Amino acid sequence: MTDISHIEKPRSQWADVWSQFKTHKGAVAGLTVFVTLILFVTIGPFIWTVDPTYINPNAAEMIRTRNKPPSWQFPLGTDQLGRDMLARMMKGGQVSIAVGLVAMAISILLGTLVGVMAGYFKRLDGPLMRLTDLFLALPLLPLLLVMVMLFRDPLARAMGPEAGTFLLIVFAIGVTSWMQAARIVRGDVLALKEREFVLAARSIGTPSRRMILRHILPNVVSPIMVSATLGIASAIITESALSFLGLGFPPDFPTWGRLLFDGVDYIQQYPERVMWPGIAISLTVLSVNYIGDGLRDALDPRIRGR
Repeated sequence: MTDISHIEKPRSQWADVWSQFKTHKGAVAGLTVFVTLILFVTIGPFIWTVDPTYINPNAAEMIRTRNKPPSWQFPLGTDQLGRDMLARMMKGGQVSIAVGLVAMAISILLGTLVGVMAGYFKRLDGPLMRLTDLFLALPLLPLLLVMVMLFRDPLARAMGPEAGTFLLIVFAIGVTSWMQAARIVRGDVLALKEREFVLAARSIGTPSRRMILRHILPNVVSPIMVSATLGIASAIITESALSFLGLGFPPDFPTWGRLLFDGVDYIQQYPERVMWPGIAISLTVLSVNYIGDGLRDALDPRIRGR
């Protein structure tokens, strides 16, 4: 009888992905930086318990503490109203990263749906791709500005200024940034439709819904995940641009883009007011881009040597 006790169990696919991902030094560094930023904005407020919106009611005390440089009492200084910049950076990071994640989820869902439908169903390919071309031809930043101007006040009255603005911005960014994901997914689906395992499943009468969920979608996870990481960076930059133009969240609701906008008037006297949120946005975007680069290599079976 053959002894098979020494035979190792086959490694899972995700173990191979992680093994390849670890060889990409930039991706590992990006993941480390991104996780550090997540911990900074989520756990940091429990350690540094200063209220980011607190303004001292004593006018003399408020004047004394405003526009302070970094110190032991205020590690990142204070703004023009004496509010603690470290606390505002943490609160602003929560909002900016949440906007990036939620807007990315909306854009990926829309892009995947349109891409799969266009690639799998031939009769839908033309109309859906022309719709994609239409959205690609639109000037996105002016369109976002118009959407914010039209719907910000009604949503603020219905849901409150913070919740209404958050919902509007993530929805506006999500519905204007799904086109690249749709084109990538459509191309992969068109190639997958002609593969042997799909033709075999079709020959035994597998319904379209089961075909898409069981055979098509699992094989387009790689481009979807890469698009998702890049979508986070794009959404954060877009939200920062809207806040920088004064059309994002309310003035008392900090985001990294809003902190940049508030610090522009003081950039010559207090350059650190612009430096801190600028560094945070740059690090987030760079780290997410490197993570996407590493995922692209790790999820490609040819690069993993299989």
